[in-house]
Amino acid sequence: MQNFLNKLKIILEDKSLRKRILFVLLAFVVFRIFSTIPIPGIDALKLEQFLTNNQFFGLLNLFSGGGLSNLSIVMLGVGPYITSSIIMQLLTIMVPKLKAMYHEEGELGRKKFTQYSRLLTVPLALVQGFGLLTLLGRQEILGSLSFFDQILNLAIVTAGSVLVMWLGELISEYGVGNGVSLLIFAGIVAQIPSSISQLAFTFDISQIPLYIAFIVGAIVIIAGVVFITEAERKIPVTYAKRVRGAKMYGGVSTYLPLRVNQAGVIPIIFALSILLFPQMIATFLAGIDNVALQKIASLLGLFIQNLWLYGIFYFLLVFVFTYFYTAVTFDPQSLSTNLQKNGAFIPGIRPGPSTAVHISKILNRITLAGAVFLGAMAVLPIIMQSVTGVQALAIGGTALLIVVSVVIDLIKKLDAQISMREY
Repeated sequence: MQNFLNKLKIILEDKSLRKRILFVLLAFVVFRIFSTIPIPGIDALKLEQFLTNNQFFGLLNLFSGGGLSNLSIVMLGVGPYITSSIIMQLLTIMVPKLKAMYHEEGELGRKKFTQYSRLLTVPLALVQGFGLLTLLGRQEILGSLSFFDQILNLAIVTAGSVLVMWLGELISEYGVGNGVSLLIFAGIVAQIPSSISQLAFTFDISQIPLYIAFIVGAIVIIAGVVFITEAERKIPVTYAKRVRGAKMYGGVSTYLPLRVNQAGVIPIIFALSILLFPQMIATFLAGIDNVALQKIASLLGLFIQNLWLYGIFYFLLVFVFTYFYTAVTFDPQSLSTNLQKNGAFIPGIRPGPSTAVHISKILNRITLAGAVFLGAMAVLPIIMQSVTGVQALAIGGTALLIVVSVVIDLIKKLDAQISMREY
């Protein structure tokens, strides 16, 4: 407790750090204001009926930061930007120039890579916005709009998505933590008061065992996420002795920390982005008067409604994306080269390619544990839903996983800022 109070005192007394915190809070306020401004032509009653117990739009609402619940101007949220980032990360495997840009060209290369992701966000926002507005129009939620009004709405939601992307990057640059993750976090937290009030109004004493099970599941997820996020494998590293003039340098031993979960919460977000597509396509095709397309929609609907099949696919996506994101962001070859240039080596392992292979083997083994854990935590709420029959648990569990991971990352960023100022 004393340590927490000391850190809080440093945050309040340090002008620069205080400004960063206030900037994040101000960005949250601006984002929540935007999420309450609806697009024109909404039938509020039909929208409320449509969103009731709709798991697909519940998950989509996570990425919009709560903006989809009232069809706000930022209803797409960070979804297009996340999809753009996924596509660009995939392209680094297939396009050597992009891989070199991301890994070898330093900060300038990463800025160019990010700029390409931003540019790709615009057409993706147009496509996602058109699909979502068409879907909602067929549900008669938007009423009868003219062609000009439809184009206007599409332009508004696309601009809103770009605005949210820009706001997220401002948070990353002038605030603390990852801006995109924090906006998703803000949207989830903003829904907590309404969820609590809804639970209070619908409280049923016969459902107490279910409530206890949900609380236990939440505690398990929180404890598990914290444990896996903090877990790391320490690889011993020794620096060779070097003589410069009359002084001797090196000869010290340290360690290289490899985290069990290098990817954080990103695999969950990636997997959810992919899972949203078949659900959106099924809902979109169901409204078309064509036998073949409606059969495709019914097949996709069977996949969505089969919780076990859906859960297995969800687990596999999280598992694969954990390895994929770790491989993209962590390069053992570059690490081995840097160690060799600085006169460092792993005891018993030859410097160079052998070191890279050794690090890769260790990374693959510990990432296996991280990937299995993330996949298990992701599908645990779905298992609870299949047992209890309560649909909201699947959304709540995923949201809880994202919130805990974002909070842990934010605390680490704040600790880093505080440590830097103490020195």
